[in-house]
Amino acid sequence: MRRRTGDDGARRYADVRLRQAAKFDERRPSPDVAARLTGMSLNVGDEMMRLSGVLRHASTGKWVRAKLGGPLVVDSRAALLLWEPRRIVPTYAVPDKDVRAELVPVGPAADSDVPVLHPGIPFAVHSTPGQPYDVHVGHDVRERAAFRPGDADLAGHVAFDFDAFDWTEEDEPLFAHPRDPFSRVDARRSSRHVRIERDGVLLAESHTPTLVFETKLCPRFYLPREDLKAEVLPSDMVTACPYKGRATYLSFAVGVNLAWTYPDPLPEASPLAGLVAFFDEVVDVTVDGVARDRPDSPVARIMKEEFGVSAQTRPDGSHAPHRDRGHPVRG
Repeated sequence: MRRRTGDDGARRYADVRLRQAAKFDERRPSPDVAARLTGMSLNVGDEMMRLSGVLRHASTGKWVRAKLGGPLVVDSRAALLLWEPRRIVPTYAVPDKDVRAELVPVGPAADSDVPVLHPGIPFAVHSTPGQPYDVHVGHDVRERAAFRPGDADLAGHVAFDFDAFDWTEEDEPLFAHPRDPFSRVDARRSSRHVRIERDGVLLAESHTPTLVFETKLCPRFYLPREDLKAEVLPSDMVTACPYKGRATYLSFAVGVNLAWTYPDPLPEASPLAGLVAFFDEVVDVTVDGVARDRPDSPVARIMKEEFGVSAQTRPDGSHAPHRDRGHPVRG
């Protein structure tokens, strides 16, 4: 979009664009867009969160394939990344010509009013109009594993359930979900003094943390295992991150699955190997003597829901007393 010079021209241009967008309510720009067009600064993070409420797509030059066992389901060099409204991670949509399986139409799924659709919410839950399909590959059937959005810009494309198939980009396997090209993960070694507590119990203390900065998420503090100060209890929880790898979890007497570690991370996340990070949402973090607020943004809340982490639950099923930190919680 070309920006006009001069305040009057910019305002006229903004007015025209806003009137055009008003015809499509779900794509209506926020007031900040008009501010941007008239020369005022825009908070990029806020605008990215606003856009999460609309249907989005982006092209990718990657060769994308999906298989069910041996047979191909998808073989595409023209795939799109697709985010349904309120979905925080993308899936792949491909042109009809690149589909190798039989798609059988099924009835619509129930609408969801969940404010944020995290990866733990099944693909079959949709937030935009369209036609769902069962995917038939020989004698195998994956129910509701494909979806054709009703959006004109996506005509001729079908999206697929990432979890239902085995995927590769070029010749490398993928897991969890496709990587978001608009997200990044930076790991930085630090000498900050970090203390992690829960209900007054010191869980970890370190002067050599590695800080991880990930788009849309609060900074995470990854600490050396030797800096743990409380006994670690076993956990069988395992999760996968397409940026870092497979994580195993750690429990403590004061809480279940409060922390995680990547024993064998992906090459891009190798600095995190063996380090331990905590859910800041349910522990008390002090950095260089300053207590940090527990994150309570929409993303922080849905992460607690997705990973089943409670601010109150102990390993024995009892509930910990609430600790009032004396100041408001912010994301």
